[in-house]
Amino acid sequence: QACNQRYIELLEQLHSHQQMCFNEIKHQRYRMNQIPTPLFLFPCFFFAQIILGDVNVSILNRNDKVRYKDDYEKFKLILNVIGLIMAFFNLIFNYRALELAFIFLLVWYYCTLTIRESILKVNGSRIKGWWRAHHFISTVAAGVLLVWPQGEHWQIFRMQFMYFNVYISIVQYLQFGYQKGLLYRLKALGERHNMDITIEGFHSWMWRGLSFLLPFLFIGYGFQAYNAWTLYKLAYSPADAPWHVSVMCGLFLLLFVGNMATTLWVVPEKIRERAKERYRLQSMGKSMKLRKEMKNSATDLDLSIGKLTPTSTLTATATSAATATSTVTSTATATQTPADKKEI
Repeated sequence: QACNQRYIELLEQLHSHQQMCFNEIKHQRYRMNQIPTPLFLFPCFFFAQIILGDVNVSILNRNDKVRYKDDYEKFKLILNVIGLIMAFFNLIFNYRALELAFIFLLVWYYCTLTIRESILKVNGSRIKGWWRAHHFISTVAAGVLLVWPQGEHWQIFRMQFMYFNVYISIVQYLQFGYQKGLLYRLKALGERHNMDITIEGFHSWMWRGLSFLLPFLFIGYGFQAYNAWTLYKLAYSPADAPWHVSVMCGLFLLLFVGNMATTLWVVPEKIRERAKERYRLQSMGKSMKLRKEMKNSATDLDLSIGKLTPTSTLTATATSAATATSTVTSTATATQTPADKKEI
């Protein structure tokens, strides 16, 4: 009876605690509904809302999120190929209409990237701050190029700019292709998030498998610095340079500094991590080798003891037999009668 009463009391307490938990969960859900967008995602949500209007950009279905991210990757690859072809044609033909079509393509491409990345950011994609800022700056640069009037300064810079775009398009196409394969492998191993995307630069997760692209990236960054230097000289000679020259010089310099700083921040960190990993593996190897040697020594010692044991046993047996014989002889001698002693 006492046990049954105790069980009823515990059951009542359990129901009470369950009800408290349910009430707390309900309250927290109510509070979450009062905050439609997390605070750290508000700038992305605000930017997307400005462009798209009063539309809910949150994608609830996980498969839809992944599908949207894959469409974003395909969009970048396809537009890179189109941009490469148009830049190559601009190297061959000097037509203003073809130039404007290519520059307008750049404006539309970078505008679309910023919008799509804002949507991806709202839905959980971990896009680093600089690479999003890089696309904003590139959008502004493409807009300035679009309104740069035809003239002597533009004609001097034109060929260099087209060569730059051809090189960047080739590097980015290779980079996006390799990054997509590497991301697929890392996601399968559980080392990357499903919403991670390809980027123009270099990130820490690319160290294993994509470090061979670093020299090509540094050449591209150097090309940006060279563009800034060329535009800086054009701002003074020939005379009467339009304001577009100075603005583009500043934008190219900003892109160069940001790209170099971000990449150089990642590379030494990964080199240090790799050195630590190598030292850890060497320590583990030495430790395993020492354990193996100790184990082999212990095994040899056991074998030596095993070989000595039979000899010791035989010696002990012989000693015991001799002792027993002496005891029997002593006993027999002690039990002889006087008559027997005379016979002896």
